[in-house]
Amino acid sequence: MGVSVIFKIAAIGICIALLNQLLIKSGKEEMAMMTTLAGVIIVLAIIVKMLMEFFDTIKVFMEF
Repeated sequence: MGVSVIFKIAAIGICIALLNQLLIKSGKEEMAMMTTLAGVIIVLAIIVKMLMEFFDTIKVFMEF
């Protein structure tokens, strides 16, 4: 889970950055901001999912 998640987040960041630059160059700054915001929300959702799994693991560990 460790390295694959980092690569997934990096790939999302690269794709969003490329799309952002493409939209800015075409004069659609509002759409560029929305895609950047969508990318941040997607990455935050991945991180929240990982944190939930971590806290579930800690909860199971503490039950012993």
